[in-house]
Amino acid sequence: MNRQSLKENTGERKRTDQIDMKSCGWENHMSQHEIFDVFDERMRKIGQASRKDVHAQGLWHQTFHCWVVKRAAEGGASLLLQLRHKDKDTFPGMLDISCAGHLLTGETVEDGVRELEEELGLTISFHELLYCGIVPQETVVTPQLTDREFNHIFIYECEKAVEEYSFQLSEISGLFEVGLNEFKRLVYGARESIEAEGVVVVGERDEKRARIRRTIKRDDIVPQPKAYYDKLFGTLNENDCVVPARRAEVDWEEES
Repeated sequence: MNRQSLKENTGERKRTDQIDMKSCGWENHMSQHEIFDVFDERMRKIGQASRKDVHAQGLWHQTFHCWVVKRAAEGGASLLLQLRHKDKDTFPGMLDISCAGHLLTGETVEDGVRELEEELGLTISFHELLYCGIVPQETVVTPQLTDREFNHIFIYECEKAVEEYSFQLSEISGLFEVGLNEFKRLVYGARESIEAEGVVVVGERDEKRARIRRTIKRDDIVPQPKAYYDKLFGTLNENDCVVPARRAEVDWEEES
């Protein structure tokens, strides 16, 4: 895989989602005083604000997203999904991107690579990542709470077994592998469900891990707009990681 330029023009506009307050667990004390750089809708820096104020005022800020792909998986390439901790401030207990986090004030997108070490125990160089692009996304939580993010999307190839990851227990409750092509069909609406295998933490103090197999549906996954998946799977396809879905198989329906 070769890293693409960070100067790629996004072109795509954001999607607005109306999210139920209870389902996303918005009110949470964790990290509310972190300071982010904030931007206008054209991604020009306009100042700084706390995480709490950024979300309360609907200010644009930056995130780092990295999808971990395993090319040598039996039956074809696979993607790593994280199971978000039940105490997360957004989308608790749902399946999500392999690794993701906010960029703090003064950080560049290159600094986002720290999230891979913090969340998955992967110490790597930024130059080992493959860049997909930026997708602006707006999520309306309530009329008073709006999350506006510029998502920088990356891919990282890793051949580790799911049991070998040392993941951050305060953020993640488990990790799952899914077939890359099956996941693509699921999020594009061509499949109702797919199978996933992974590990989850168990015990009163999350001190043990248990192997688990589960069926997942689109509603189990943190929602992303079509523009987001187009960039992700377009880049994976260009690097021979995914079989393009037939046009007739894809019937995208935006979450409402």
